[in-house]
Amino acid sequence: MLFEMNELLLLGGLVVVYGAGSELGYQLGRRRARDFNESDKSHVGALQSALLGLLALLLGFSFAMAVSRYDTRKRLLLEEVNAIGTTYLRAGFLPTDQSLEAKRLLRSYVDARLEFNNQAIDDRQLEKMYTDAGNLHKELWSIATAAVAQDPRSVPTGLFVESLNEVIDLAESRRAAFTNHVPEPIVAMLVLVSFGAFGFIGYNRGATGPRNLPATITFIVLSAMVLVIILDVDRPRRGLILVNQDIMVRLQSNLANDSVGVQP
Repeated sequence: MLFEMNELLLLGGLVVVYGAGSELGYQLGRRRARDFNESDKSHVGALQSALLGLLALLLGFSFAMAVSRYDTRKRLLLEEVNAIGTTYLRAGFLPTDQSLEAKRLLRSYVDARLEFNNQAIDDRQLEKMYTDAGNLHKELWSIATAAVAQDPRSVPTGLFVESLNEVIDLAESRRAAFTNHVPEPIVAMLVLVSFGAFGFIGYNRGATGPRNLPATITFIVLSAMVLVIILDVDRPRRGLILVNQDIMVRLQSNLANDSVGVQP
């Protein structure tokens, strides 16, 4: 659910949860204020520091995981663009009719890949895009099979088959990368630890003196923003931080220009 929510709604929800933890802790602290001695203050302060340290560790660990997955999606996009471009060039090694058909299918495939990345998180629509891409793979592979049957020892045909196989493999790799998120139990643990940390901060202030609302609210909002950014980096199709598709758009343009005057 967290990976599908709007960023502002997610930020607002986290601020409310963190604020509720701080307020709950503050009210409990006020009830203990009269019995709160120096030993209690030292103990609560130590627990508060430990929770904040644990929270910082979890945030850093989660951010590193999200960025790693983001970098993987960028790398796979570049590899797929290069593989498609290479396959398109090697399609020129095939007999004329097969070459023209393979190039037409590859242009359609690039269009489909761009459309795939422009889709929202509609599972049915995405499944249809996967099916369409699979059908294009089958058509391209049938061309490769026919070319190999005509001349099994042809080195150029072998090169085309090799690069086409890489295109098919990378499509599945990118599909896996789109669903490879930071594990949800880690996100839940982040929210829980944050709730506890703000609860201890509120408890400490309620037991020892008046709270500083501006400072507390600022800390709550900033902490919520960090978690939202982590989740945003980890979402491949929506949010503020997305893998730039310019290299695929350039490939689409280059293949379209190559097709002018060849075959509609």
